[in-house]
Amino acid sequence: MSCHSERKRRIYCFFGILAALLLGYLFCLPRNFFKNISYSTVVESTEGELLGARIADDQQWRFPPCDTVPERYAIALVQFEDRAFWWHPGVNPVALVRATVDNARSGHVVSGGSTITMQVIRLSRQKERTIWQKIIEAVQATRLELRYSKKKILALYASHAPFGGNVVGLEAAAWRYFGRPAAELSWGEAATLAVLPNAPATLHLGRGREQLLQKRNRLLKRLLEHGDIDIETYQASLEEPLPDNPLPLPELAQHYVEHCPHGERTRTAIRINLQKAVLDAVDRRSDDLAQEGVADMGAIVIDNETGEIIAYIGNSSAYRERPGMQVDVAASARSTGSILKPFLYAAALQEGTILPYTLLPDVPVNMGGFAPQNFDRQFYGAVPANEALARSLNVPSVFLLREYGVAKFHALLQDIGLTTITKDASHYGLSLILGGAEARLDEVAKAYSRMDTGSLSVWYTLEALKEVNRPDQLDWRLIRSVRKAAWKTGTSYGFRDAWAVGMTPEYTIGVWAGNADGHGVPGLTGARAAGPVLFDILNLLPASDNWFEMPDQGVWVQVCTDSGMLATPECPKTDMPIPAAGMETEPCPYHASGEFVLPPAMEWFYKPHHPEYVGSSAKTQEIALAFIYPAQGSTLYLPRQLNGEREGVVFRVAHHRPNATLWWHLDQDYVAETKFLHELKLAPSPGKHTLTVVDDEGNTTSVGFTIAD
Repeated sequence: MSCHSERKRRIYCFFGILAALLLGYLFCLPRNFFKNISYSTVVESTEGELLGARIADDQQWRFPPCDTVPERYAIALVQFEDRAFWWHPGVNPVALVRATVDNARSGHVVSGGSTITMQVIRLSRQKERTIWQKIIEAVQATRLELRYSKKKILALYASHAPFGGNVVGLEAAAWRYFGRPAAELSWGEAATLAVLPNAPATLHLGRGREQLLQKRNRLLKRLLEHGDIDIETYQASLEEPLPDNPLPLPELAQHYVEHCPHGERTRTAIRINLQKAVLDAVDRRSDDLAQEGVADMGAIVIDNETGEIIAYIGNSSAYRERPGMQVDVAASARSTGSILKPFLYAAALQEGTILPYTLLPDVPVNMGGFAPQNFDRQFYGAVPANEALARSLNVPSVFLLREYGVAKFHALLQDIGLTTITKDASHYGLSLILGGAEARLDEVAKAYSRMDTGSLSVWYTLEALKEVNRPDQLDWRLIRSVRKAAWKTGTSYGFRDAWAVGMTPEYTIGVWAGNADGHGVPGLTGARAAGPVLFDILNLLPASDNWFEMPDQGVWVQVCTDSGMLATPECPKTDMPIPAAGMETEPCPYHASGEFVLPPAMEWFYKPHHPEYVGSSAKTQEIALAFIYPAQGSTLYLPRQLNGEREGVVFRVAHHRPNATLWWHLDQDYVAETKFLHELKLAPSPGKHTLTVVDDEGNTTSVGFTIAD
């Protein structure tokens, strides 16, 4: 082989080795060299304030990395750890030589000579500290300098440096030791945390505190000499005490934190000052209710424009020990009571099942064994639909649901986001409108906030809910300063759940009160327990004179002022807009010869509440008589006397003529005659029966019922 060929081969080898070294250098640093590190769950308000946090999987308080470092800490850290940081390439040869000499003279390691960049590499690798590892750290440190800016490297160090115990990273340390974010640290506090990673074990209660204090003060003097702080700041900083016990982290939204991504930093839409004020209001009211046996309360506030949650209280009074205090009642499925009625009213309007003021029956009824009752145990005969909604009457709502359709309403509830409506519509039946299903407060509030306020049907719904009596008895019509709200309450069977949801054009507020374990408390109602808190929260929100405007849509029609239905030629009339589908509704059937006449059963209950009602006459009443009690298909339970004999039950019939004579037949056997007051006490034997009544004009009506054994 010629000399020329040998020289050429050596050149190729040299450049090959050089290329290999260069490639090795380029790829010596992993793309994500902190990838195996677990971080705390950190949740912040919309302003960046800490709402709450959860410890990392390795039981370290280690907040997710930040991209920036507060100026005071950065200055203090560089002065203490690496004064050449801003200009060296990742390695400081002078410092390494000095450390080598110092270590040789002392016979043991007294100085590492590592730069901040090298310490970042060491924190990521977690290897034993040897000469060979130090060489690797130096090489990778220079590579890190080529990848990131100095500020980014400083941020990596601040996010992963140990600060004593199980505290890692500057942000966690600032909160654990000083109770505030790192950006708000004083010079004395920043200096304390700057020297701490140099020997984190020194910050231990009752151990090494004097050594730590001396390190901090020496650093403060260096900052003074370098011109970073003035003499007044220096002297004030020397007076600052070292922290004592680690502080608990804020728990301003402890249940909401559990819904946020694990191990990540989440910036929420929650407004810090509002969250604090709502928490205080909920705790205060809940503590009062706790004396009555109502232990838990949740609340949620939503910005209607964005749909974002701006305040969230999963449960009240974290300081009050009790079973269920850790349950997030705002996200728990609870019996809905009447809180879903507005959705039925709006949907029935939109689809033309009713008009806004359509009279709905409010009479005893038995629908396949389901016999609804109003909360006050009274019947009102006939009630306008908007009033039935405002008064939360159960019987008219059941009639409306039967007319609208259980299956359609069931599908609607699923469409608006109620994820707990999981069973078939047939499982719930007509009880779906009275609390037969369960829902979550957060989902119910969101469903309210998403109602289409540009829809005429929703506008009528909100106008009806604006008339609900307030718990403070204040009238927004008379007192200008009183905030308007469209609001609805709900109370579940057995007084287990108290609901209140309120809306303004800007906000939706939801409140739930009860016991997390589900046991009821007599007297627990939505109006009494949840309503007052709703208005407490409403008064915390920014004031506004805005109100929902009637949408410029719909069809203007003539509506009967008595029945609220499409007017006939004989009806008194008023003009009003209705959803287009309302044109297909039934015209008013209650006017004949100019008189307003209700069917007998409706009339019976309607007349005592409406002295202006004239009543029926023979020429106007198509249906002459009807049973008032019992409802068709009812099961009756006859009480027993002390001697064991069964007592009777009173049957009632309404007739359009007060002086009519009625003849009563039980299972086709004649039993009695009545006149004027059509009531009869009977004690049928156990089993199924039919009671038939015939009047003196040959009109007849029957009711089937069962006597329980």
